[in-house]
Amino acid sequence: MKEREQEQARLDRVMETITEQIHMLEKETIQRRKEVIDIRKHFWDDVKVNTDTFDDYLETIIGLRQQAQALSVSQSTHRHAFKKLSTLRRMQEVPYFGRIDFLEEGTSVAEQIYIGISTLMDGENILIYDWRAPISSVYYDYLLGPAEYMTPEGIVRGLLEKKWQYMIRGGVIEAMFDTSLTIGDEILQQVLGKNTDNYMHNIVASIQQEQNRIIRHDRGKLLIVQGAAGSGKTSAALQRVAYLLYKYRNMTSDQIILFSPNSMFNHYVSNVLPELGEENMQQVTFQEYLNHRLSSEFQIEGPYEQMEDVLTASDDAAEIRNASIRFKASARFFETIKAYSRSLQSAGMLFKDVVFRGKPIITAKQIEEKFYSDTSTRLPHRLEKLVEWLMKQVDEVEKWERTKPWVREEMELLSNEDCQKVYAHLQKKRGFEASFHAYEKALARLVVQRKMKPLRQWIRALRFIDMKGIYKQLFVHPMLIKQWMEGEVPKEWDDICRLTVNMLEEGKLCYEDATPYLFLQELIHGFQTNLSIKHVFVDEAQDYSPFQFEFLKRLFPSARMTVLGDFNQAIFVHASDMVDFHTLTNLYGSDQTEIITLTRSYRSTKPIIEFTRRLVPDGERIIAFERDGERPVLTLVGNHAELHRSIASKVEDLRKQYHTIAIICKSAAESTLAYESLRHLEGIKLMTSESTSYEQGVIVIPAYLAKGIEFDAVIIYNASAQVYGDERLRRLFYTACTRAMHYLHLYSVGEPSPFLHHAERN
Repeated sequence: MKEREQEQARLDRVMETITEQIHMLEKETIQRRKEVIDIRKHFWDDVKVNTDTFDDYLETIIGLRQQAQALSVSQSTHRHAFKKLSTLRRMQEVPYFGRIDFLEEGTSVAEQIYIGISTLMDGENILIYDWRAPISSVYYDYLLGPAEYMTPEGIVRGLLEKKWQYMIRGGVIEAMFDTSLTIGDEILQQVLGKNTDNYMHNIVASIQQEQNRIIRHDRGKLLIVQGAAGSGKTSAALQRVAYLLYKYRNMTSDQIILFSPNSMFNHYVSNVLPELGEENMQQVTFQEYLNHRLSSEFQIEGPYEQMEDVLTASDDAAEIRNASIRFKASARFFETIKAYSRSLQSAGMLFKDVVFRGKPIITAKQIEEKFYSDTSTRLPHRLEKLVEWLMKQVDEVEKWERTKPWVREEMELLSNEDCQKVYAHLQKKRGFEASFHAYEKALARLVVQRKMKPLRQWIRALRFIDMKGIYKQLFVHPMLIKQWMEGEVPKEWDDICRLTVNMLEEGKLCYEDATPYLFLQELIHGFQTNLSIKHVFVDEAQDYSPFQFEFLKRLFPSARMTVLGDFNQAIFVHASDMVDFHTLTNLYGSDQTEIITLTRSYRSTKPIIEFTRRLVPDGERIIAFERDGERPVLTLVGNHAELHRSIASKVEDLRKQYHTIAIICKSAAESTLAYESLRHLEGIKLMTSESTSYEQGVIVIPAYLAKGIEFDAVIIYNASAQVYGDERLRRLFYTACTRAMHYLHLYSVGEPSPFLHHAERN
């Protein structure tokens, strides 16, 4: 009891320090904000603008630079103070969560290290250490006894004498534990036992040793995290972002990018880094990137549309589509595209006519002849020369066009303002009264230049290259591709070629074609690499193809990469034959790659984990955290009317206990059917691939959209053999069931899925 009182007395002093610093920073932020506003308001008052002479001009530039620098310093100081103030306000809620007593080698007294979300100092004394500080790793990594941690100066060794965990609310210690575990079961049970809300939250108080390895990993180019559903992969990755921003002070959040599964997931995880006092990194889906690059040319199919097509197509059509996806997602097709692009050095490039006012001024044949008249340089360099040549041809055409009748008609439509500008320009340029003839020539030049401006932009953007035709060449004659690839084409190749050509001619691009098309375009145009990104995170990495990973590597050549996934949730066709991420070691080589496997699942109760792990091969490797709860329930119903009545009744019961209830369906089509039949339920929402935010309440959602998100209670809409009878749907079914944290209820219209035969046994 005495120790508890001492700890509370220390906490009281810490709370006083936090309060004092908050008051000081509140005054500082107000003052800094006033300074910024004042500088902006009077920015031009203190700058003498004079460009009469070079010295006057130089003085003006120096004055502008000084004012801009003063503004930048004030803004930066204000941002820093505001960020620190936000962190201190969060620390008022939970100032720290752990403590270690560490006796460093060569010293006689153990130092008490209190650990929280940020450092707190009182003068020169450190009251709280940031959870990312080197010494804090001892808290997560060691039991009592010998311990060490890495600093920039080298390894520090010593003895971990005590490890404490605290539960603090409102400045009061509610509980404290003296334990040799990394994180006491009591605290973790409480964290995991809570109902969810609209956002994922930080896990700094409950980081496990294996998660800490991910967070602080600092070797090689590629870190692969292969983890069971609910093992904390995404949480650890977000903490890793915060750790990198803490360790590498010169790295900013906009130099880190996260490729996430969908926009709803982005919203769900958007709170984690701000909770830790850091700005969110860039977040994008791979589909958004493809749309950014290609949507002006094509209607691009998305990954979920691809999945819907596979799920709802006839058997024959699905077989062709599956074969197309597998081949075009492969590393073999990646090498094929590279070989094809090399062959274009000598033949095969296709071009479009350069057209002005509806007539070709340079034909595709002329462009081709000019392009292949020089075979000494690489494609991108040759294209640069070709652009220069085309511009010169356009210059000649422009001179010729100025005398055409259409130009005089356009001249008559020019505004008075345009005419006055042209006349004033002539006067200034010639220094005397301009002649009428010179005036007319200048007006004609203006008219033709304006008309030709879009054409010049079109040429500079390399739009004269017929990229669609070049890509289509791979599929127009089915056997043509064999000269660029190793091995045999898929047996469905003729049908794949027909499908691809038809889509391209309709102005559509299948999802499996989008990355190969863009890669081929980049090889021809010259790669648009992003050198500013220093770290790439890929979540739900099993949804990405080997082709897409090769593309990302080339897109971000300066970046290190962290990929996270679970092949038991590999629901897309391209990954159906893969069981782990070992093929990715070829990206950077095994010496630059480390794989960390997480087998313990924390999301769900033990009964739910024991049920779901029987749904997948090797599921016995998944270890359940000891958290009790209700066993999953399977209810058989005779028809859909009975199904909807039962689900509606169950939802009303669950509302009394849980915040988030998900009715998970196989597809978007089934989700729409379920929603229409249950829309009488108050507040029920239908989530689609266009949904941008994750909300509490009752939602209806396709299984593939629920990936990466967790719900208090999950209802599987129809777990029947008719819906989930195909073995290819096993991983999709597993993904749906593993979204449940506390409660899982499965309904089946008629005979249940064969996946459940093994899972239901005791």
